[in-house]
Amino acid sequence: MKSLSLLALAMTLAASPAALAATPLRAAQLRCEHLPAPAGVGERVPRLSWIVESAQRGQKQTAYRVIVASGADALAKDAGDLWDSGKIAGDETLNIAYAGKPLVSGQACFWKVKVWNKNGVESEWSPAAQWSMGLLQPEDWKAEWISFKDATPLHADRKNLFLPPARYYRKPFESKQPVKRAMLYFSALGVAEMVLNGQRVGDAYFESGWADYRQRTFYRAHDVTALVRQGGNCLGAVVADGWYAGYVGYGLLVGYGPNRTGRNIYGKTPALLAQLDIEHADGSHEIVGTDATWQTSGDGPVREADLLMGESYDAQREDPKWCTSQSAMQDTMLNLPRWNNAIRAGDNGSIKAKFFEPGVEMEVELGFVKPPKLVAYAAPPVRVTEELPAKKITEPKPGVFIFDLGQNIAGIIRLKVRGAAGTRVQLRYGEMLHKDGTLMTENLRKARATDFYTLRGDAGGETWEPRFTYHGFQFVELTVVAGVSDPGHSIAEQNITGLVLNSDTPMTGQFACSDETMTQFWKNTVRTQKANFIEIPTDCPQRDERLGWMGDAQIYARTASYNADVAAFFTKWTDDVREAQRDFGAYPDYCPYPFAHGAPGATHGTAWTDAGVLVPYTMWKVYGDTRLIERHWDSMQKFMEWRAKADPELKGVKIGNTWGDWLNVNEATPIEYIDLCYHELSATLMMVMADVLGKPDDAARYRERCLALRESWRRQFLKSDGSLTVDTQTAYVLALENRMFGEPKEARAAAALLAEKIAKNDHRMATGFLGTKPLLLALSENGRHDLACRLFQSRKFPSWGYEVEQGATSVWERWDSFTKEHGFDGTTGKNNTAMNSFSHYSFGAVMQWAFQTLAGIDTFGPGYKRILVRPFIPGLESNPDGKPLEWVRAEYDSIRGKIVSDWKRDGGKLEFNITVSANTTATVSIPSKDAGSVRESGQPLDKAEGVKFLRIEGGRAVIEVGSGAYRFTSGG
Repeated sequence: MKSLSLLALAMTLAASPAALAATPLRAAQLRCEHLPAPAGVGERVPRLSWIVESAQRGQKQTAYRVIVASGADALAKDAGDLWDSGKIAGDETLNIAYAGKPLVSGQACFWKVKVWNKNGVESEWSPAAQWSMGLLQPEDWKAEWISFKDATPLHADRKNLFLPPARYYRKPFESKQPVKRAMLYFSALGVAEMVLNGQRVGDAYFESGWADYRQRTFYRAHDVTALVRQGGNCLGAVVADGWYAGYVGYGLLVGYGPNRTGRNIYGKTPALLAQLDIEHADGSHEIVGTDATWQTSGDGPVREADLLMGESYDAQREDPKWCTSQSAMQDTMLNLPRWNNAIRAGDNGSIKAKFFEPGVEMEVELGFVKPPKLVAYAAPPVRVTEELPAKKITEPKPGVFIFDLGQNIAGIIRLKVRGAAGTRVQLRYGEMLHKDGTLMTENLRKARATDFYTLRGDAGGETWEPRFTYHGFQFVELTVVAGVSDPGHSIAEQNITGLVLNSDTPMTGQFACSDETMTQFWKNTVRTQKANFIEIPTDCPQRDERLGWMGDAQIYARTASYNADVAAFFTKWTDDVREAQRDFGAYPDYCPYPFAHGAPGATHGTAWTDAGVLVPYTMWKVYGDTRLIERHWDSMQKFMEWRAKADPELKGVKIGNTWGDWLNVNEATPIEYIDLCYHELSATLMMVMADVLGKPDDAARYRERCLALRESWRRQFLKSDGSLTVDTQTAYVLALENRMFGEPKEARAAAALLAEKIAKNDHRMATGFLGTKPLLLALSENGRHDLACRLFQSRKFPSWGYEVEQGATSVWERWDSFTKEHGFDGTTGKNNTAMNSFSHYSFGAVMQWAFQTLAGIDTFGPGYKRILVRPFIPGLESNPDGKPLEWVRAEYDSIRGKIVSDWKRDGGKLEFNITVSANTTATVSIPSKDAGSVRESGQPLDKAEGVKFLRIEGGRAVIEVGSGAYRFTSGG
């Protein structure tokens, strides 16, 4: 574990300026399947990627050599005993398919790269990297699924929560020879934390992850070489209900699932599968796997463990030695009742129950069913990525303490406390406070979101962190609820730190501008993205929902890719989407899909269902991942066939759930109109992807459908004067986004009509989720950039700035989830408080426009091989309500390296500082009427190194540059 983490650290360290200056080009940031140093890769032909770095302008890779070795020593000797590509001419650095000896289960692979620059100069080898293979064949699994004898009846009481304790498992074993390498593979129906010789394995939470357990489950792999000893050992696990048997979504609120309880959606009793593969120094192997000889106990300190409801921990029950070989053998000899033999998971037998969802009542099997597939986990693990100490402590009522983190997050807390043994502390979580300073929890609905900790009474104090739950919160309420005569004042010390949990997607974007409020809004999007990228892209982390809503995901995916590297995260989730696809072709409203919601029998909604096409396309566009769209092609084709059957006349239809332009401000757009526009958008993207995959017949078919859909749109909705029969802001925006208007002048005329509508609405948006994301993009692209900037900077309701001025530290579901005037009742005083999510990223999708248009960073084609740097500069009169934007700075660590766009007004001049990553070219577009007024580092364009003037177009100087840093000035 230690060697692996140091290796990953070395990989990610950027080269120093001095090193870059000495080396014209070098490879860095080595990745396998989008991840640094992944363990347990399930791809038989993994793909390898890197970036190249140089301080010189115009540098590029002209050739590369990859070597892959079976050991670190061989790699150090430049011996590629698994693969030596030799020198390969080419500039590609992404998704290079491994082409060496066939890889086998558990194979350790060590690799490095060297590159040749444009002058043919050979680089040094990159820092070493590694990956390991997972278990590739079903027969590689020697372990058995185990569980405990569960005689409890299936929960059937909706009025009372059922929160069973976590189960502890362990197996003592001897390893009689020196250990060379040890790999642990495990899966759980539930969530598991593995322990080896008293040490937690890894730092991930909620392993092995959420899948549709009826179809597959994930397994994880960890290198545990450093934890296995020659001699006595003990392998253990703590297993909780998780998504498998715990409360999921709003099932309890609305009466879904078995017995309408909202839990046991996939099964009744969690199960564990674990296999430790030990390679000895002499080359021999031994396997320690789960079977009926393992011990299990339900008497450990984790007394309740539920992702939504919370965790209860009794420190008086702790046994620090529970997973040591000495303790395990001693307890066995003493025949202590707290430890019993585990059972094979299937031995609990069949459990039938009625499963409820809208319009459906069916019998399901909740006994153990072996998942048909075990799949290697392909996404980044959920980890603690940040710690936030409490900034303020208040006591709104005697004995009730409120800890304020100063920031809305998702995660858990670290509690430090000192008090008498048996004292029980209650911890409740909330995003906001009432006016009297007490915790606001109405928006949690049925999520209890409460933890309990019982002190063991250490004189020096004690520390605790929950392991099997998480919450969405800024405020933590602490009270003493049992064990003392003077509740609230018996704790000598108390301290709380917030621990931010999220799928560990590396941050890639930075944004700032002269409007501090909008800089803060960007920070809010990052916080909200982290809070909702936990295993899947959820809608919100605090209330009883946390589902992978498709509409939210497709709206936000492009912004997500600017803020963070989400390639592996969405690779995993798009598999969830494909798996959840309905038999007739539609994709459901959220994925994974535990139960249906909405109209009886309906499983999908327009624009939500289209995420099954839009998100894979976005991932291809940003990361150049052709394999992803190739693997989803048949699924997407099936979806488009359903699309055609559902609307044979191509007029737009109203079927399924009618979410529509969700949370529009009193200006609803008909579902049929939205449906036609989204059908056309999906067909357009399918046409593009068909061309990419070399499928000309499919491309031609989708091209024809696009033309037919556009013609249908014109017949139904476009009037002779250029206005629309559907007179909403969103109607114009969707038409502009999808290029429904034929000529550019038609589109500009429509944008002018849209601008008039916005002006008549007191320069306010009326758009909801679907219309708001492309609104500013459509305005800027069609001659109304100043209006786009005005809306971006607006402080009026509804606006992004309005939220920030109301105190938001995250993105809200509703623009007015809280107002200083009406509190949680919104601007009208009539909001549904239970639906006030204060962490909901959808309206944060505007940051796509901020990066892509305002700063001007975009990819020209897939994967940022060719870059477009085209910042749109607002006019001096763009913001009559306040100061116009005077400068914008954005940085983006693309899949090929860093891109910077930094512009500011300097008197009568515009100054642009641009950085282009090595091995790429950029088309730079700078406002200017003639090339003579543009300089680079003080030089005319024809004198500047690495700069090629192309043309004047649309009031802009269009310039081509290679990699490097440039300083352009224009005007003055």
